[in-house]
Amino acid sequence: MEEKRLTMNSQPCTIAAVQSSPVYLDRRATIEKACDLIASAAKNGARLIVFPEAFVPAYPDWVWVLPPNENRIMADLYATLLSQSVRVPGEELLPLCRAAKSAKAYVVMGVSERNVDASGTSLYNTLVYIDDRGTIIGKHRKLVPTAPERMVWAQGDGSTLEVYDTPYGKLGGLICWENYMPLARYTMFAGGTQLYVAPTWDSGEPWLSTLKHIAKEGRVFVVSCCIAMRLTDINDDFAFKKYYKKNDEWVNSGDSAIVNPDGKLIAGPLNKAEGILYAEVDSAQASGLRWKLDVAGHYARPDVFTLTVNRSPLRMIQDKKIES
Repeated sequence: MEEKRLTMNSQPCTIAAVQSSPVYLDRRATIEKACDLIASAAKNGARLIVFPEAFVPAYPDWVWVLPPNENRIMADLYATLLSQSVRVPGEELLPLCRAAKSAKAYVVMGVSERNVDASGTSLYNTLVYIDDRGTIIGKHRKLVPTAPERMVWAQGDGSTLEVYDTPYGKLGGLICWENYMPLARYTMFAGGTQLYVAPTWDSGEPWLSTLKHIAKEGRVFVVSCCIAMRLTDINDDFAFKKYYKKNDEWVNSGDSAIVNPDGKLIAGPLNKAEGILYAEVDSAQASGLRWKLDVAGHYARPDVFTLTVNRSPLRMIQDKKIES
């Protein structure tokens, strides 16, 4: 009798991890570049295409290099970042939606998002999920911006800790150092995530070890994308550029990678280069390995440990009708 293979209703697919540099703080040009990269990845068979943290319009690395007293420069940079950020949903993202539809691929894009539901002048570090029909199916706002990132990004909330069904497995993830938050990871695992995205600005060790740990811990495929940026990618008009060491060619070396559920690298890391990493994945592999370790299943011990997730959106304005 022929042995039947359990597929969990998912299909194998090719994942693409895009390591590229945005057109610095230029939303329109960066989105055009991203659309070209989506088309290129699709030509190579990619059905899930993942971009770095804050790719549109750029990661605000100046928060790490500007001296604290440079308030005028900080204010000018924030105003520029704000003007080049996006609404989710919003017409700025329509070219990306069309590109995903044309590519017949799911796209995960890192953006700076304006808080249009309130003041319109605060920002979130956000992942946007677009399906293969060009529809925005969800977003995730980074829960805790790290250290000086808090000067440009507000905190997200639990309402965006979601996992999405795709033909290739359940898709979810966290941004950069959110991946060091054990309970946030557990929430992703408990949602059934099989394809775990980890867009970041981090690189090197121990970040690559972290990716391997997450993959092994959750029995998931992990896709980490980072911007690879040279100093020359930042226009000389930006005053903060002078604070970088002139002999440093690379602002960020990248180190994008794809890891399998055994914690082994199957693509990358790609260092000091722009490019696209590819890997063939099958979510059934992630599910099958959980017979030994399923941290949100038989290994969870809910009689000993429990996790409560507040999924209520935190709104600046609470509408309440008072009955007379």
